[in-house]
Amino acid sequence: MTKTTANPGQESFDPSNPPGLRTQQAKWKLTFVFAAVVLVYMFTSWQTNSSLIDLWFGMPDVWRMVGELFPPNWGYATETWGRLSETIQMAIIATTVAGILCIPISLMASSNIAPNKWVYNITKQIMNILRTIPDLLLAVIFVGIFGIGAFSGIIALIIFSLGILAKLLAETIEAIDKNPLEAIRASGGNTLQVIVYGVIPQILPQYTSFTLYVFEINVRASLVLGFVGAGGIGQLLQRSISFFQYGRAMIIIIIIFVAVVIIEYISGKIREEIL
Repeated sequence: MTKTTANPGQESFDPSNPPGLRTQQAKWKLTFVFAAVVLVYMFTSWQTNSSLIDLWFGMPDVWRMVGELFPPNWGYATETWGRLSETIQMAIIATTVAGILCIPISLMASSNIAPNKWVYNITKQIMNILRTIPDLLLAVIFVGIFGIGAFSGIIALIIFSLGILAKLLAETIEAIDKNPLEAIRASGGNTLQVIVYGVIPQILPQYTSFTLYVFEINVRASLVLGFVGAGGIGQLLQRSISFFQYGRAMIIIIIIFVAVVIIEYISGKIREEIL
């Protein structure tokens, strides 16, 4: 059966599939998807023995805890500066080391720079493995190896940052203009000269931006790592909550919030100037 069209500007009309039937089919599909989502939700709630009803019954405890967070214990603020400084220093060290290590790794993971397919594929797989391990799990592992303290958190953040930075940088390198690279090679330049004079000038703004972005992530991640003993102000927050000192916990939360906002603002301004 042929389709008929009133004029070129109008939608074609298929007698076997009129607009009304298509609308009805779309409704049935939407209903089917909705029913499938509801069934999956009910099954997973039954399997995990948890649902939104539990949240409703837990609301009185939530409001009680929120009430105990106020007023914040402002006098405790002076004792948190040292730990906040440690948190930022952890992020600085981890970002710096990861920023240096990611350069050779990203070059080997770039199809237009890697010396051969073996190096390219192996490096890609290593990067995939690094990204699949959560930073919290890394912190637990390194606290078990090196003990409680900032060093375990720094090592965890280095590996966590390396996976992110190397992937972002490798994709940037693969997207650069190839003409300068071919010109350097045609004039007898070796691989190092291609990287120094052809690759780095093209990726430098993005590299700086990615590094600042990862630094922001590391500041926030280092707060969480403190809950497993990996140093930083997160340890103070975990201790305050464990001992039901909610006034202290609230002042720590406020300080963390202000610090993260300031860091993100400064980092954002720097990235705007670079890009």
